[in-house]
Amino acid sequence: MAKLRAGLIGLGMMGRHHARVLSSLDGVELVAVADPLGDPHGIAGGRDVLGGVDEIIKTGVDYCVVAVPTTYHEDIGLALAAAGVHSLIEKPLAPDVASAQLLAEAFEAAGLVGAVGHIERYNPALQSARARIEAGELGRVYQVTTRRQGPFPARIADVGVVKDLATHDIDLTAWVTQQRYTRISANTAFRSGREHEDLVAATGLLEDGTVTNHLVNWLSPLKERVTTITGERGAFVADTLTADLTFYANGSVKVVRDDIAQFRGVSEGDMIRYAIAKPEPLRVEHEQFRDAVLGNDGDIVTMRQGLETVRVAEACIAAARGGAGIKLDSPRVKA
Repeated sequence: MAKLRAGLIGLGMMGRHHARVLSSLDGVELVAVADPLGDPHGIAGGRDVLGGVDEIIKTGVDYCVVAVPTTYHEDIGLALAAAGVHSLIEKPLAPDVASAQLLAEAFEAAGLVGAVGHIERYNPALQSARARIEAGELGRVYQVTTRRQGPFPARIADVGVVKDLATHDIDLTAWVTQQRYTRISANTAFRSGREHEDLVAATGLLEDGTVTNHLVNWLSPLKERVTTITGERGAFVADTLTADLTFYANGSVKVVRDDIAQFRGVSEGDMIRYAIAKPEPLRVEHEQFRDAVLGNDGDIVTMRQGLETVRVAEACIAAARGGAGIKLDSPRVKA
């Protein structure tokens, strides 16, 4: 069977990882790469470095990965959709809701596979957490909190921390709980002298009443990627840097006070760190997208889901600007 012909636009920090995976992916051949700024990391592998999307299209690729700054996603994505090229576009899908909607509608109208690179969904710790929640191991979910912080990335200039980093947490929270956001409020700060925010503290509400909290910044020397999911039987803690998932069970100590008896045995219980397989999330993401392009059952982040994440992110920024929570009335999108 002939291999799928893949293209890659954008050879920067994320592009180099896409190139590495595409160059070794079963059933796929990376045939064309493009970046108007050249190949700063030397990842072209002997291939000509093309100037942009039009040249990529002319090579006759079956699908394309787009790893360019967010501001260029709309133009490149629409060109690929018009040419009939399946596409995986790095997150966030677009810089604003209007552009994200145009992309989602263009790929749907063309009958193409369009996906968004929300890589955290493929992290083994979160994959395991979602499966266990779906199986009822945590009982009812009460709260999802995330902490995502680290040093300032000089390579990001076109969006702030909400759309670059917090979109990870918005997407993974909706996905792992299989619920959509109905309300969001936030506070932001501008400490690095740029026009975009570099710190956010956001609180949200999901449609089933689950409360969410997201603390995200570019101002810390400590790199942290932690998701805590608290439910009626205990809490899952997913560290997506190490891909570890730990369960802290509620204890079985008898509670005699009537005012807290409804939370039976909420005290220290057993702690389990699960032994789980840890494949590279980016490789899994590419395998799922490849399978979807082939018409198989690929588990991708659809552009409609990417649009919903952009919608929540924009509401988060608007809430911080206006000082009040934003109610989200968008149509339900399956996580």
